Amino acid sequence: MKPLKKHTSQILVHILFWMLFVFVSLFVFSQYYWRENPFLQYVSILVVIVYVNNFLLLPFFIKKRLYILYVFVFAAISFFATQLYCNVFAQCGCSIMKCLSDYLWQTLVPLIFFSFIWMLYRFLDKQDEVEQVKQEHLEMELKFLKSQINPHVLFNNLNTIYSYALEKPNETPELILRLSDNLKHVLYESNAETISLEKEIQFIDNYIKFQELRTEGVKTITYTKNIKSFNYKIAPLLLITIIENAFKHSIMNSNIKIAINEDNGVLECICENEYNRNETNLESFKIGLQNLEKRLQLIYKDKYEYKIEKNDIFKVYLKLELL
Repeated sequence: MKPLKKHTSQILVHILFWMLFVFVSLFVFSQYYWRENPFLQYVSILVVIVYVNNFLLLPFFIKKRLYILYVFVFAAISFFATQLYCNVFAQCGCSIMKCLSDYLWQTLVPLIFFSFIWMLYRFLDKQDEVEQVKQEHLEMELKFLKSQINPHVLFNNLNTIYSYALEKPNETPELILRLSDNLKHVLYESNAETISLEKEIQFIDNYIKFQELRTEGVKTITYTKNIKSFNYKIAPLLLITIIENAFKHSIMNSNIKIAINEDNGVLECICENEYNRNETNLESFKIGLQNLEKRLQLIYKDKYEYKIEKNDIFKVYLKLELL
């Protein structure tokens, strides 16, 4: 649902409800006719209660998953609001049970209705987010696959394998297997929303090993990793965007530093490379990193830290809580 359309529909729902609620309260139920009963004064208090519930209570308790506690708070608000109406506004002098019997509906109806509306729109937002994540993931997957099967890249990879077949034939099968595993990972294993951390790190290992062989004597690669536990899941093809950019846009005879660490479910990836600051297409290779940030916002929300530094060294820092 588009933001403007969603907000417009929400406003219309709220306006129509309040109009209908006031009409029914004043003119359908004669005992609540406003000349005899200060219902309209209470509506202003009721509006405050409803929107405090919508903007503060519901988001807080749902986020913390304190559902039972919220039910008690909801019941308490309804009870005390009804007593306020009976004893302060209407001054009916009736008992607590009589008060609840006659007036509780006036408090419950808007509270329940707008709570339902809040949850409905939250569900729709979640659905939109899921669809957007799938779309972003599909686009990123296709772009990365295209880059791997790009004739120029594939030619370089096959040329590396060919060179090793002549000079180091015993190591050639391992190179073919690494290239095959990575293509398999992109084509099949990365279709899931999340994959095991072990598979993703293995994919990174294969990719870096292949690049080390391909750029041997041209670039110096320092790759370190410290994974304390593989018992976590991660969104596929997240780290490769950072690492691939480093290889693709680093200058000749330069250093590339890659560090991946995991501790207690928190993953850090730091990638540094020397680059040409006068490169005309410098902005173009930032697009992949910007798309990565969009994906992070959709999947990890407030559970990640992402920074890009452009000084003498191009540095990308990513920290996220694993799933």
